[in-house]
Amino acid sequence: MRNAGSAGVCMMNEAWKNEQQPSFISFISSFLRDNSFRINSVPINPDLIFNCGGLSAAFVFVTAWDAHNASAVFSRIRKVSEEFAHLYVVVALRTKEHNDSFVRSYFKFEIQVGRPTFMPVLDPEMGFEKIVKIALALGACKQQDAIRKLKAERRQSIQRMDLFVGILTSIPSIDTHDTNSLHQALGSVEAIVRASQEAILEKTDLSPEKAHTIRRKNSAEL
Repeated sequence: MRNAGSAGVCMMNEAWKNEQQPSFISFISSFLRDNSFRINSVPINPDLIFNCGGLSAAFVFVTAWDAHNASAVFSRIRKVSEEFAHLYVVVALRTKEHNDSFVRSYFKFEIQVGRPTFMPVLDPEMGFEKIVKIALALGACKQQDAIRKLKAERRQSIQRMDLFVGILTSIPSIDTHDTNSLHQALGSVEAIVRASQEAILEKTDLSPEKAHTIRRKNSAEL
């Protein structure tokens, strides 16, 4: 699936990249290109960092499970988990023996469930596909959350403006044009209450009569 523009950026640990089979790196490059990701090889602590929609997610990707190296793997996972709020650990477990060994190690090193999230897979290719899906899903959620916040802020802004207009147009002779002029010049009802008649005349196009009418109203009436 090809997307218009860039779906995001994948940063790859240089040392991790050098440990992988060339065919797997070729698969990664093609898969990222097909999903409209840019890729950079950089010196980072996780194996991979994806940035989609303004959200970064880190991944430790164990492509070849070795029971003899379990202590080093889990020690590294603990260290990386302290640095990243969104961390996922993907482990390729090709055989039942690998799976059993991983489960024993998981409980041996007392990993708290869900911190970070572990995902066993059958092979590295499946694991990388899952990583990209997670990154895209997180980015989409981040964008939807940002859109919801913008819509909420817009609704609140409209509600505040409606209230502002309602308060001021309740004053005799003050119309919506006057409220717009007052809003642009002074900003808030409180600022209008504090403003002198001279300041209102200087900063707006209201007539002296209207400025005088506003000054006669006290803050309680406004």
